[in-house]
Amino acid sequence: MRQAPPTPKAVRRQHDREIVSLALPAFGALVAEPLFLMVDSAIVGHLGTPQLAGLAIAAALLSTAVSVFVFLAYATTAAVARRVGAGDLPAAIRQGMDGIWLALLLGTAVVALTLPAAPWLVDVFGASDTAAPHAVTYLRISSLGIPAMLVVLAATGVLRGLQDTRTPLYVAIGGFAANGALNLGLVYGAGLGVAGSAWGTVIAQCGMAVAYLVVVVRGARRHGASLRPDASGIRASARAGVPLLVRTLSLRAVLMIATAVAARLGDTEVAAHQIILSLWSLMAFALDAIAIAGQAIIGRCLGADDPDGARQVCRRMVQWGVVSGVALGALLVLARPLYVPLFTRDTAVHDALLPALLVVALSQPIAGVVFVLDGVLMGAGDGPYLAWAMLLTLAVFAPVALLIPVLGGGLTAVWWAMALMMAVRMLTLWLRARSGRWIVTGATR
Repeated sequence: MRQAPPTPKAVRRQHDREIVSLALPAFGALVAEPLFLMVDSAIVGHLGTPQLAGLAIAAALLSTAVSVFVFLAYATTAAVARRVGAGDLPAAIRQGMDGIWLALLLGTAVVALTLPAAPWLVDVFGASDTAAPHAVTYLRISSLGIPAMLVVLAATGVLRGLQDTRTPLYVAIGGFAANGALNLGLVYGAGLGVAGSAWGTVIAQCGMAVAYLVVVVRGARRHGASLRPDASGIRASARAGVPLLVRTLSLRAVLMIATAVAARLGDTEVAAHQIILSLWSLMAFALDAIAIAGQAIIGRCLGADDPDGARQVCRRMVQWGVVSGVALGALLVLARPLYVPLFTRDTAVHDALLPALLVVALSQPIAGVVFVLDGVLMGAGDGPYLAWAMLLTLAVFAPVALLIPVLGGGLTAVWWAMALMMAVRMLTLWLRARSGRWIVTGATR
């Protein structure tokens, strides 16, 4: 007797369970990462203002350097998930190892450039004479951990592609705890000051990289996958990452332009802008967790030659994005009496903040769709389209944002421009999703 096909409601429930099982641990891992910097700031802040200022400059440089290479996680997730869907686990892990080897090569190159250039980079950021020595010290020591940080990105992509977001969560929690303990011991116990904070973070990052490598190497041995570097595989990983690198740089340019415009409006406006940007980034973590689930599931469906399943998942993910965006927008407005005083008690900053916050809240459903479709197309390996779409978005956003001070606009206008940016992204991504051209099945795209 043939079994009846599952009902649409049952299919939706199955998708929902899978999305939640992947997204929740992914969100925990994403939130744990910025807590590294918060711990460092809290510990170093008690050493003095110059030390904290130096840490802030060095941390900004390091986070920029690492965020540029986030494609190591995104591209690896999509490639590994396709091979998982095709039922070829050895090839999936082999693909992941290529990404890890690429991360090691890129990380080594970044260290070689950063060590001699540290004083110049700190000077470009405008560090004061008292903060600069601390910034250089922290930057040089912490740069030694960049290869480990990039390995963590690539290995995280491997595990996400294998539909495992729990292990990255456990590793992130362990790394966070180790970072805090090491920082306290080295900064105060050993009396190393800023250098101790940097060494503590490097050791914690290397420990995280080792933990990931142990998991990946065990999987490779279990499935008979080679661990040796393969030049053609590394080149393929690099080629897949280039479009996502263009996308990331374009997005960073949007954020830099918005901050630069806010700075031209005055100290009050840029202070309010920084608070809103912090909140916007926190909400982005929640939406990005759903996108990560989309990357893993879509890649697996396409690798399994299941285009109908990919379409169904895409539709359900968009619904998740809209609902999540509405919920986050409402929370942003309703909870503002609780969180705004935590940032500042300056009434002028409050006055500049509140209208712009409403714009951000209204645009969150759009952001939800954008993040989800971004994840869907990344999971499909549609990097070239994402690159061109983000370049187009930057071309629309930049002139609008740069005209705001000229036309006498304020901070609210800056965030209306950010809402326009998200609307353009949503339009470009929706048109691509609707066209179906992203649906390319098989173990490789």
